[in-house]
Amino acid sequence: MNETDTALPLDGLLVLDMSQFLSGPYCSLRLADMGARVIKIERPDGGDLSRRLYLSDTEIGGDSTIFHAINRGKESLAINMKDEGDLAALKKLIAKADVVIQNFRPGVIERLGLDYAALREINPRLVYASISGYGDEGPWVMRPGQDLLAQARSGVMWLNGDEDQGPVPFGLAIADMLAGAACCQGILAALVRRGISGQGMEVRTSLIEALIDFQFEVLTTHLNDGRRVPTRSNFRSAHAYLSAPYGVYQASDGWLAIAMTPLARLSGLMGIEGLAPFIDEPKLAFTRRDEIKRIIAATVATRSVQDWLEILEPADIWCARVMDWPELLASEGFRTLDMLQTVTRADGVSIETTRLPLRLNGLRPTRPEAAPLIGAHSAAIRKEFAL
Repeated sequence: MNETDTALPLDGLLVLDMSQFLSGPYCSLRLADMGARVIKIERPDGGDLSRRLYLSDTEIGGDSTIFHAINRGKESLAINMKDEGDLAALKKLIAKADVVIQNFRPGVIERLGLDYAALREINPRLVYASISGYGDEGPWVMRPGQDLLAQARSGVMWLNGDEDQGPVPFGLAIADMLAGAACCQGILAALVRRGISGQGMEVRTSLIEALIDFQFEVLTTHLNDGRRVPTRSNFRSAHAYLSAPYGVYQASDGWLAIAMTPLARLSGLMGIEGLAPFIDEPKLAFTRRDEIKRIIAATVATRSVQDWLEILEPADIWCARVMDWPELLASEGFRTLDMLQTVTRADGVSIETTRLPLRLNGLRPTRPEAAPLIGAHSAAIRKEFAL
């Protein structure tokens, strides 16, 4: 394999990340993983607030694990945006950058004079990306752009869980991650356009827009189905619009997920005589969904997950063992993916974390550098760019 084959697609691209917490840094992490040089712009007094956003009592090198996970492979330049000299130095650096990312609260970036209109004057080729909570207009603009609150307003929380549970939030910061991914997609598209036109572009997205797009499939059904609201299953719900047997069932030693499967096939393979009344009328899989799922559950509970997999998988039934993290990490399927890496730092910090979920020319890129200390690269960057 020659050098062209192994070069990362964003090698040579300079990204300045003025964002913090999760959404913007997730976007720049994806760019860094694909070869971009990402310089993280941080306050000298504390840096990115996610350095103190703890998911557990584990602290590594003075920072939270979430900060390490989402900021690996980046450099850190300490900039006091209230200092005129530092602000002038930042603008000088922006004049040489390809991409700027920011997720300040609405109005702050304009007060700093770092909005797209201002920066376009000093760098017409700049791709400028902004992530907000709820867009730039409307009654929600000044509300806190936080993941749980965005989930609450978006409908995804209401869509989750069993019917009698009430709203169930995702166990992940999906608004931040999806907005970051959407922002990355927009940046890459704008860079392609810049390669054609020579001109930069502004990219904007928000947590709420990303969550609405996340639901495009079911929302489209709702909008074109007389705007009827779907009813979640009241027993092991997995999808508000899908009929039985779609769901997760408890076996004697674990849990089994069963996706779209004709009831007649399931009845024959699993020996569930109680499904006979529902086989000839497909609509009953919807209208009597909970009743059917309870009948299936009673049979699944009599045997182990492995017993059922040995019956169902050879018959091409769509099913899977429900794994926790220890089971996932120990599985041959996971190990084959080679999704983990260890990143390190000069002060001895060593972090095991995930890798880019892409293979480029057959290879999964690895960035060996751990997340930086606040301002760790300030002196070198100032010297390199004559700041």
